[in-house]
Amino acid sequence: MDVQLLAVPYDSGNYRMRMGNGPEALLRAGLEQALRDNGHTVQTKAAELPDDWWPSEIQTSFELMRMLSVAVRLAVESDHLPIVLAGNCNTAVGTLAALGDVGVAWFDAHGDFNTPETTTSGFLDGTAVAIITGRCWKQLTVTIPGFQPIADERVCLIGTRDVDSLESKLLADSNVDVITPDEPRSHLPRTLNSIGQHVERMYVHLDLDVLDADVAAANKFAVAGGLTIDDIEYALSEIARTFRIAGITLSAYDPTADTNGAAARAAIRLICAAAGLARPM
Repeated sequence: MDVQLLAVPYDSGNYRMRMGNGPEALLRAGLEQALRDNGHTVQTKAAELPDDWWPSEIQTSFELMRMLSVAVRLAVESDHLPIVLAGNCNTAVGTLAALGDVGVAWFDAHGDFNTPETTTSGFLDGTAVAIITGRCWKQLTVTIPGFQPIADERVCLIGTRDVDSLESKLLADSNVDVITPDEPRSHLPRTLNSIGQHVERMYVHLDLDVLDADVAAANKFAVAGGLTIDDIEYALSEIARTFRIAGITLSAYDPTADTNGAAARAAIRLICAAAGLARPM
């Protein structure tokens, strides 16, 4: 497989801060070589804004989405599997804009289903899935080349366990399937079969804090009760059994939280697993 790594070293509009340090930390930890050792060819590019860019969470995040839409489209057109290394989950909006008609398997401890009207933290990244399903930031998403909202029936959340109260109501009122950490083996096949009625390709989104905090501390948002590495690898194999994996994101890795290196090792293992299950374009 020809792989295009796309590093987006930003967190909430800030360059190389907190989770924005994650993409380059994974590259330094040997991700490229690990992929090559698994038989892939690897090219790497990084998204960087001009030096005089004023960091603003909303403006900067949407500019990165626009840049990523173009970069992912170029990767796909050159028959490369796009793998995005991102500080924030909302980069998926740009990635999905370029991938076209796909389903979404969203591995995350959090729902990311808040809107500006429901969030109590004001954290833009907590609205990522609400954005991709067309619930908010509509005037900005139309500026992202190729963006179209993805129907709820094509989206599933996997390993989700930390959801705000108003966000929970939004999810309950939606048609997005939520698979809690104790349900992958019992519920995931049925959910994937349902999504498979609509699409043949799947985007895999791996927010590293989907892992149980006792397995690896991915970032300061990590919480207990999550998935094991084996759980995620099982889920990836089930996804690949039904769909062609069209693109992958690994997000939300903060190396300062990873005091023993377990999260970096898990991230590299999971990226290699997902890439290994992807079939050529």
